[in-house]
Amino acid sequence: MIKTLAGSLREHKKGSLFTMLLSILEVVFEIVIPLCMANLIDFGIDKGDMEAVWKYGTALFLSAVLQLITGVLAAHVAAHAAVGFSANLRQDMYDNVQTFAFSNIDKFSTASIVTRLTTDVTNIQNAYQMLIRMAIRAPFMLLFAMIVSFRINRRISLIFLVIIPILAVLLLLIVSKVNPIFKRVFQTYDKLNNVVQENVRGIRVVKSFNQEDYEIKKFNGISQSIFEDFAKGERLLAFNSPLMQFFMYACMILISWIGAKAIVASGNNPALGLTTGDLTALITYSIQILMSLMMLSMVLAMITIAISSARRIAEILDETTDIANPEAPVTEVKDGSIRFTDVDFVFASKADKKVLDHVNLDIASGETVGIIGGTGSSKSSLVQLIPRLYDVTGGSLTLGGIDVRNYDLDTLRDSVAMVLQKNELFSGTIKENLRWGNEAATDEEMEHACRLACADEFIQTFPDKYDTYIEQGGSNVSGGQKQRLCIARALLKKTKVLILDDSTSAVDTRTDAAIQKAFAEYIPDTTKIIIAQRITSVQYADQIVVLDDGKIAAIGRHDDLLRTCSIYREVYNSQQKGDDTHDE
Repeated sequence: MIKTLAGSLREHKKGSLFTMLLSILEVVFEIVIPLCMANLIDFGIDKGDMEAVWKYGTALFLSAVLQLITGVLAAHVAAHAAVGFSANLRQDMYDNVQTFAFSNIDKFSTASIVTRLTTDVTNIQNAYQMLIRMAIRAPFMLLFAMIVSFRINRRISLIFLVIIPILAVLLLLIVSKVNPIFKRVFQTYDKLNNVVQENVRGIRVVKSFNQEDYEIKKFNGISQSIFEDFAKGERLLAFNSPLMQFFMYACMILISWIGAKAIVASGNNPALGLTTGDLTALITYSIQILMSLMMLSMVLAMITIAISSARRIAEILDETTDIANPEAPVTEVKDGSIRFTDVDFVFASKADKKVLDHVNLDIASGETVGIIGGTGSSKSSLVQLIPRLYDVTGGSLTLGGIDVRNYDLDTLRDSVAMVLQKNELFSGTIKENLRWGNEAATDEEMEHACRLACADEFIQTFPDKYDTYIEQGGSNVSGGQKQRLCIARALLKKTKVLILDDSTSAVDTRTDAAIQKAFAEYIPDTTKIIIAQRITSVQYADQIVVLDDGKIAAIGRHDDLLRTCSIYREVYNSQQKGDDTHDE
């Protein structure tokens, strides 16, 4: 895990090391300050020696200035390194997610990935900044202050050896109680993000069913859970300050009491024992020692919280795609011919039931193939194997006579255009969305693709036409318009295979027929696979595949299937009755 995260440091390694060096120098100058004060009091002020006052006063001033400079520089460099590290982590996670196959994406929810990219990375950023600054500063401060204190007076310094273990145990006890609470909080953030995302994405459904109050209660329940856990954790952490105050003042009282007796015994003579300056230094060092313990407890608390975040981030960074290029990939697809040979497919290796079971199917290049089947019959799973969004788990699948697993992934996916069942438009103009299919597409090519997809007719009604801005997710266009834009985007790829996964469900039958006619006339050499619920969308296909529970129930043309396939006939008759009812 540490090695995985450290790989994202890159250019910020030097900054991190420089921060550590500056933090140590800051501690050295901070340790020198009480010694300068002690000498100023003992050899300058008490003896009325102005030369000594100037000497130690100058040393005190320079130490304070240098401590300030190193402290400010350390804080600045630490912040820059931590922010840069977190930026690299986000970029590396995002880049790795882009390489995931669908099977990898299925392991992580969208809300979980968002939480890891935001909250978890912020936890790592805060912990790392404390690690390279406070986690270096506090131990050195504790060590140096203890050494100097014992050099001043061993007897009084024994107080630290009694108080420090007691305080350390109490602080560790608080941290151990707080740690599981904050772990639970950050896990709950996943649920919160999931609820928000689900609600915002489905806001139209929520409003149409008048379920706003239910969604508010669901959000409030999770939000309240986070509030209660945070409040509980903060209540426990609140004991840190009074504990520190108690032990700090206890130290000061004990040091003052024992020190005062020692000063009286020595007559405030440096040669005979403890002096006023030494007592002042010891009190300052006691504060530094206790504050360093406080810092260490804060660092420990932050690190323990960040460990769970680090594990979650490492899971994303360590995840390797299930689908990768072969050692010697084929970089050219000959044609759009497709052959499924005894293909099996399951989503999980230990699944009890196959999603696709012994599928055999031959599709000639340039053919139009319709796929019909009930919900859950694995129509989408079948076509997602062609561009290797998933890999077959048994049998073989070839494109252009070569197994799809032997192709270069970019080559394969550039040769297959897919309009998914749940396709997306992105925020930007219509032109920008269309150029997802072909970055170099000209205006004429975009208009031609839109005419084939019957999208040009509604684009021309917009005031800005092809420069019309599309909101995120295509929320400012209708479902049918969105589908037609997605089809046009796929056509711009000029591929060997075009797959429409129930992509004309939101358009009327007249527009659907016009799209099918345009495909037949203008892209006759492209293999077209059309998944549809309406038989009218596929009835003129060269062959129609009827899927039932992951198996091919029948293959044939429309008229043949009406005679030989009961499933196809039932679907056709039910849709005919529906059309008759609608006409009435």
